[in-house]
Amino acid sequence: MIHTIKNYASLILILLMAGLTACDSSPQLTPLSNNAVILAFGDSLTYGTGTDKQLAYPAHLQKLLSKTVINAGVPGEVSKTGLNRLGSLLKRHRPELLILCHGGNDMLRHYNLKQTKDNLQKMINLAKASNTQVVLIGVPQFGVYLSSADFYQKLADSNQIPLENTALSDILADARLKSDQIHPNAEGYALFAKKIHLILQQTGAISSTI
Repeated sequence: MIHTIKNYASLILILLMAGLTACDSSPQLTPLSNNAVILAFGDSLTYGTGTDKQLAYPAHLQKLLSKTVINAGVPGEVSKTGLNRLGSLLKRHRPELLILCHGGNDMLRHYNLKQTKDNLQKMINLAKASNTQVVLIGVPQFGVYLSSADFYQKLADSNQIPLENTALSDILADARLKSDQIHPNAEGYALFAKKIHLILQQTGAISSTI
């Protein structure tokens, strides 16, 4: 009996150490400066379709952070067009952080998702070449279950960048938080901003006291 208890205690200790190791290995960000510019880049989910642009998530996030958050969302944009657009925005605004929320229209139009993943990888490469940190947002792939497409996790893992992979799926699964099947409403965008604010805290980009 004593031997069994010792084995059980050892197992718990191993699991706890594994959990701590997993937390330590999670991607972290360099703290943002006081005058940091953040580029929120994407399609209609960034632009704020479903509410006023002033109530889109970048506007809410700007208030939460007290930092400049540029809304660079273009409704209906596919990832290939977004890739062509991103470079000039990085040069113009020189953001410390890119919040990348793209690929939803590729999925809606049944594009080849390998190409979508490649386009997002090239966007991440552009950001890194500009010394811009990246937070990736997983966009739901509509089906029997509402969940983020698999390639977002793969991109986050291979690039060692933070990923918010559940916020949009959770919001769009709640009828009270969406304006239509694919867009949040004002309340949904406000919650989305809070989720991104949280991941910025968890990854060290901002202080948890902000």
